[in-house]
Amino acid sequence: MLTVGPSVAPGWLTQAATFMLNVALVEPEIPQNTGNIARLCAATMTPLHIVGVTGFRLDDRAVRRAGLDYWDEVALRRHRDLDALYTFLPQTRFLYFSTKATQPYHQYFFNQEDCLVFGSETRGLPEDLLRNNADRALTIPMLNPKVRSLNLANAVAIVLYEALRQIEEGKR
Repeated sequence: MLTVGPSVAPGWLTQAATFMLNVALVEPEIPQNTGNIARLCAATMTPLHIVGVTGFRLDDRAVRRAGLDYWDEVALRRHRDLDALYTFLPQTRFLYFSTKATQPYHQYFFNQEDCLVFGSETRGLPEDLLRNNADRALTIPMLNPKVRSLNLANAVAIVLYEALRQIEEGKR
């Protein structure tokens, strides 16, 4: 069983800046997506937050396989709901990603205090959450109107690397 909390934080986390990008998945349903996102977070030294109930156990074989042998490098935290996440990251600006948003992610200015929040694969984020945070609700534009959405792991990768690019460019 994968345990979650400060005791499983990888060594790099203690050396990282006080403020850093974070990724949050709200009620993810597909273990392979979560495993791939965990590997992405390990590679980019980005803490991963799982919010609410998942559609699988984190020790599920598919999750472990998708994350390969990088799980020890993932700074992973569980939160019962979004309010618990907000309490855990009080200085953070939360950005919400959805196909229902209209502001393109690449026209937004990211900073290292951001938490990139993604909804479940089938439901996305709640509409009232998006409506109440319309100024921080972003989308990945898709050219083909017949395609409803991208794979969750792909969406996280696209946005996370753009945020990292902007942050690194801002340091120059």
